[in-house]
Amino acid sequence: MKFPPIYSLTPQINSLLYEIDVLKAAYSLHPVPTEREILLRRKTLLKSSLYSARIEGNNLNTDDLDNLDLTSEDREKTEIANLVSAYEKLPGLTVGALSEDTITLLHRIVLTGISPDAGHLRTDESAIYNQSGTAAYLTPAPRTIPFYLTGLYDYVNRSTDPIPVVTGTAHIWIEKIHPFSDGNGRVGRLLSALILMKGGYDFGGLVPLEEYLDAHRDAYYFKLGRDRQDVTEFIGFFLNALLEQARISLKLAREPEKADPYAHLLPRRGEIMRIIRDHRMVSFDFLSRRFRAVPQRTLHYDLAQLVKSGLIRKMGSTRGVQYGVAE
Repeated sequence: MKFPPIYSLTPQINSLLYEIDVLKAAYSLHPVPTEREILLRRKTLLKSSLYSARIEGNNLNTDDLDNLDLTSEDREKTEIANLVSAYEKLPGLTVGALSEDTITLLHRIVLTGISPDAGHLRTDESAIYNQSGTAAYLTPAPRTIPFYLTGLYDYVNRSTDPIPVVTGTAHIWIEKIHPFSDGNGRVGRLLSALILMKGGYDFGGLVPLEEYLDAHRDAYYFKLGRDRQDVTEFIGFFLNALLEQARISLKLAREPEKADPYAHLLPRRGEIMRIIRDHRMVSFDFLSRRFRAVPQRTLHYDLAQLVKSGLIRKMGSTRGVQYGVAE
């Protein structure tokens, strides 16, 4: 890819920007009550950390957040704990200009205890491979990385274009530079969160953009993977992601809190109940895919206890078993 990226403010992009600004103004005029906002902001931070890790292949899910041990030596839990620390660091980084110190600090936090390269720019040649193992994109040579990053910093610090456009451009820009041996995606999403926060487009910290990107992972990777200097298409995708997730999150934030009928259950069992309730009927295989980090024996035990307590019913036998909420 040639640098710097170029783009056009198309009618579609201008329309998305208008809708984002309308939503931003509505949030400013009718903010979420402070106590609820503090609680939701923490939940959003945890979600952003979880979904950013899941995009890169982490198998943990929302149930695991309830019992997340920030001192765990398990790699998947360490990945999320590190991201939590990095997202918590962002408010203090909104003062001052974006620089190499910023992204290397974030990278060091993200890969602490995971890689000896934490906080260091890439020194080896690298490529991005597709699912078939073919090199889909050859990244810039290591010696050119500081030069390309300087161009990125200058753009972010000086651009007068709308903040959401700058954010989307910076995201694909840093991914194409691929400045680190590992952790580029996570740092790129942190950079996006930082720019949105600094520019006043983080909606009070209530919008986990990473949740949308994880739910639309294939499209996200496809748009990021296009080897084109013109990144208009990716910016359109990014703005739509921000708009849709903001709509969902702000709507949920304003809904009156409902009593949780499963609050008395262990966290994972409560999550199992919510999944079965939302899907009416589910198979064990379906549940095991949602709880990849949970041993199947443990999941079978959870289901047996829920059946025993009369909360769910089991229908069928062997591999054809289905679970539904008890009438």
